[in-house]
Amino acid sequence: MHRTHLGLSLFSFLACGLIATAAGAADTGAAPAATRDEAAQKPLRIVTRGGAITETAVALGAADSIVAIDDSSQEVPQTAKLPRVGYYRSVGAEGILSLAPTLVLGTTEAGPPPALAQLRKAGVPLVLAPSEATVEGAKARIRVVAEALGKKAEGEALIATLDRELAEANAAAEGAAAKPKVLFLFAPGQNVLSASGEGTAAAQMLELAGAANAVSGYKGYKPLSAEAAIMAAPQVILLTSSTLARMGGIDGVLALPGLAATPAGAAKRVIALDDLYLLGFGPRTGNAVKTLSEKLHTAVK
Repeated sequence: MHRTHLGLSLFSFLACGLIATAAGAADTGAAPAATRDEAAQKPLRIVTRGGAITETAVALGAADSIVAIDDSSQEVPQTAKLPRVGYYRSVGAEGILSLAPTLVLGTTEAGPPPALAQLRKAGVPLVLAPSEATVEGAKARIRVVAEALGKKAEGEALIATLDRELAEANAAAEGAAAKPKVLFLFAPGQNVLSASGEGTAAAQMLELAGAANAVSGYKGYKPLSAEAAIMAAPQVILLTSSTLARMGGIDGVLALPGLAATPAGAAKRVIALDDLYLLGFGPRTGNAVKTLSEKLHTAVK
């Protein structure tokens, strides 16, 4: 997502190299049928590009078939020690091809286009799932990966769990007296801190968790000034775990201009969740919403 800041059936699919859009359209750059048939006879060797994609493939039982991941997938414990092929938006084809993959899974945010074209030309089945940071996007990614792995039933089971956990979170939030006012902060690097406005994965998660975004009036992320922080008057400050560590823990966050003067700062109501869990919109989305809702509403009781 992020920066603005922060994954799908591992793309009976070796037989069909498809690009799934939000509507599930076929990839026009798929490998020739003869090449796909040949690939289908080989042991599955998967390269995943995108944390949510890797997480979904693992949840569907394909962890042992993944031979490499991208940098955004390092939070997935089952694949954390595998070779990395760079960041999913800018991965070189040569590094991937050197691993002799039989399938490459990613999202429509994968790139660059010349590298994707090179993979297709080499006959590697390539599956790109929707990238939207929404519940429907998460479900679409699960279905694409499940289709690719020939595990439709398992994919639908993951979606059923996601829906159940979302319903539980919604029921709990509806019973709360009020929506907590939350400021989400993200630090892409040292000494850079931005607040989430509208249209971000963080804003979507806050809405799903029955909370109110403390800032509005702009889309994406903007640097946070002391004046803006005080005016936002958040009841809770929310961050990713990496941002909290980068800022030196809770004390480091509250030492930033303006934050100690907010209701959240005065009460030291600072919550952090793992980046991929909170913002990835992978198969754990329902559980992440449930956890976030519980933490936020408990904090302001």
